[in-house]
Amino acid sequence: MKLKTLILVALVIAGLQSHGQNYNNLAGGNLNVITTAVPFLTIAPDARAGAMGDAGVSSSPDIYSMHWNPAKYAVFEKDMSVGLGYSPWLRNLVPDMNLAYLAFHKRINDMSAVAATLRYFSLGDITFTDDEGGEIGTYSPNEWAIDATYSRKLTEKLSGAVAGRFIYSNLTQGRTVQGAATSAGISVAADVAVYWEDDVNWFKDIDAKFAWGVNISNIGNKLGYNETSIKKDFIPTNLRFGPTLTLELDDYNSLAFSIDINKLLVPTPPRYGDSLDPNKITAGMSDDVSVVAGMIQSFYDAPDGFSEEMRELSFAVGTEYWYNKVFALRGGFFYEDKSKGNRKFFTLGAGLRYNVFGLDFSYLIPVDSRNNPLQNTIRFALTFDLGSASKKAD
Repeated sequence: MKLKTLILVALVIAGLQSHGQNYNNLAGGNLNVITTAVPFLTIAPDARAGAMGDAGVSSSPDIYSMHWNPAKYAVFEKDMSVGLGYSPWLRNLVPDMNLAYLAFHKRINDMSAVAATLRYFSLGDITFTDDEGGEIGTYSPNEWAIDATYSRKLTEKLSGAVAGRFIYSNLTQGRTVQGAATSAGISVAADVAVYWEDDVNWFKDIDAKFAWGVNISNIGNKLGYNETSIKKDFIPTNLRFGPTLTLELDDYNSLAFSIDINKLLVPTPPRYGDSLDPNKITAGMSDDVSVVAGMIQSFYDAPDGFSEEMRELSFAVGTEYWYNKVFALRGGFFYEDKSKGNRKFFTLGAGLRYNVFGLDFSYLIPVDSRNNPLQNTIRFALTFDLGSASKKAD
């Protein structure tokens, strides 16, 4: 098989494995990464948040709020907007993998709004070969999700939203893997989110706004790629929360600071095996549970106890500077513990707004750049405001 074929097969096997026994006795037995199906749902789809270290749950509302916190749409002042994001992905591994994102927002009235998005993830062209190297077909595995949300102000300062999502993952293109016929994986999911913002007088002679947000995303059924398999994998149900402080330095300059904290609401793989029974759980809890039980269990089921639960938190810190609401500079940092994936990277970016048109760009710089698949990750995003700014409710 060619290299890209091996990558695809690895992805498929991860989705078909019966136990997720990925507890490795490395670094003192602390490496225990949580794996899920359809991880493309966790990739930042837009360049603005992508330039702020993947922080966005409480940043100021924009057309791409669906991924970060759909409750922000209720206070998004634009009447109607369209956004298009594009990111070449893991180009150090596969030259034609990419993520595209299309978003639409429409305000209903001063209290509520609706939005919809389409996320499309392509793994490029995969050429399958037989054991002798002969080509037996070229396939284009892909995954996509369609989202829709209704967002409404609950009070003058607090808004909420519910979102629905249809997920389609066609990694195998119907190929037989490990002797088993495969099919596309399908799941449906929901998000529940809240967003709060208010002006504060914490600083002398500086106007300021404080906001916080909470979003529980991808609450949905498990997904599998084998119709005959009983074992299916969790989708990446995620809890995201954090604050943002925005300082209006003067009539032309503003500066915002955001923090996002993330935790996967998915069971932690237990530690298996002893001298008599390799399938016996020796630490942690069984991850073969329902979606709701898994969400609850995810807070206390780590094999190494509370210390491991804390290591399952990832952190995103971002800052955004605007000049005259026309030009923006952004930066950020993302941290994930080495035992839970070890993603650590800095981000930089810029934005430009002119009349109804907006353009954003971001660039990712991994902390360890040696053969890092995230190296040289870039994102682009276009925004079009199709209606006049709405008036805030009294």
